[in-house]
Amino acid sequence: MSISETYVTVQGWVGSDPDFKEIGGQVPHATFRIGSTPRQFDRALNTYVDKPTTWFSVECWRNLAQNAFESVRVGQPVIVTGRLRTHEWTDDAGEPRSRVVLEAFSLGHDLSRGTTTFTKSAPRSGSAPGEPTAVPSGGPAEASASPYPADEYSATALPLTTDTEAPEAAAA
Repeated sequence: MSISETYVTVQGWVGSDPDFKEIGGQVPHATFRIGSTPRQFDRALNTYVDKPTTWFSVECWRNLAQNAFESVRVGQPVIVTGRLRTHEWTDDAGEPRSRVVLEAFSLGHDLSRGTTTFTKSAPRSGSAPGEPTAVPSGGPAEASASPYPADEYSATALPLTTDTEAPEAAAA
């Protein structure tokens, strides 16, 4: 993350199925649209009314792109966190154009609207440029750090007892 960038979290509904491609044949990239429609209570009508929908183009990269492509479908409620980016170009007629894109860091289904099932992705290979690579065991501790440790989701049994004694008293 950088200083002075615009980070946002958007709650909305998927408006298009993700479009998936690999940039340069190596870097996964997925794009899709989401719409966010705020609701406001109208006292005159004594009911909630929908305000205009704001549409966002969402870009996902690398593992997030692959997971979004496999998980997200039109009409599903999602929450996206990322940064706003402006893309500028000149069209074929020589006119300057721009669009704002939400570059996603995190994406998930909105569980206040339904349920979902989670499946852990396979470990990263680290072959893509900029991706961390695993260091064989025995290497320096700081070099072997991984954003997704192998035991991240392992289940460890907790020592549960019915004794209420403090550990020091039980050892005496």
